[in-house]
Amino acid sequence: MAPPIGNVEHIPAPARRSLLAAVAAVGALGAAGCSRVATASTTEGGDLLDRLRAQGVVRLGIAGEIPFGYIDRNGDLTGEAPELAKVVFKRLGVDRVQPVPTEFGSLIPGLNSQQFDVVAAGMYVTPDRCKQVIFADPDYQMLDSFVVRKGNPKGLHTFKDAAAKKAKCAIGTGYAQIQHAVEAGYKESDILIVPDQVAGLNAVEAGRVDFFAGTAVTVRQVVAKSAKAEATKPFVPIVDGKPHIDGGAFAFRPTETKLRDAFNAELKKLRKSGELLRILRPFGFGKAEMTDLTAKELCGG
Repeated sequence: MAPPIGNVEHIPAPARRSLLAAVAAVGALGAAGCSRVATASTTEGGDLLDRLRAQGVVRLGIAGEIPFGYIDRNGDLTGEAPELAKVVFKRLGVDRVQPVPTEFGSLIPGLNSQQFDVVAAGMYVTPDRCKQVIFADPDYQMLDSFVVRKGNPKGLHTFKDAAAKKAKCAIGTGYAQIQHAVEAGYKESDILIVPDQVAGLNAVEAGRVDFFAGTAVTVRQVVAKSAKAEATKPFVPIVDGKPHIDGGAFAFRPTETKLRDAFNAELKKLRKSGELLRILRPFGFGKAEMTDLTAKELCGG
């Protein structure tokens, strides 16, 4: 189990949305003001890694989810994926990263329509997603957890017992936990889909749902300052009838195998040296979240 979250601020949803909008606007103006960079980053064909090195910046698709990738109170890009991206791309000869905020469900469409160069949002590697993008190997593994009211009055610990008790459920847009809930017996139409973990916490605190499901790290963080809610013990979800541990990774367009392979090579070095854990630890990741899982395994290959 990872240590408590450190150095991550709880940002109210309205403030975060304002920050995301501001950063998106700045990014759009920057691209419009430099035709050379805009042309280089959106031209089909050629080698993306070479073009990123030439322009000196890589655009990261993020979804405003703490602790994976978000804009903090100072308007700075941070999170486990962006901080890892800064290190890896620096080693690949790309000095700067630029955030492109969007909704989680828009990350893959945005990547494939070239709104940004890579998804840096802690995205789970799943067979369905592997049909649309290519993934680096996971930089972390993760269990599920619930946000419940203090004292866990309904005794909710897994999707199976929550479904049996007909507990009302909320899950974030595009989250893998939707599949986990359906596997346990929920109808997707009965799940309250919310924008993010803050909205999920609010739904639990207000009594609109009995629990919000998310990753163990996300859930631990979002309840840290809540007087009304708590996190359940992390658990392994069931997928296709078997216990399943998820892994989160960077996503690339299907044609960008060279960039993906170069990223993987640097990631392997960071994992071997222990620097990967050092980078991720401030966001609540510990040794339990380190993994040797590969994208091929999680894609079902």
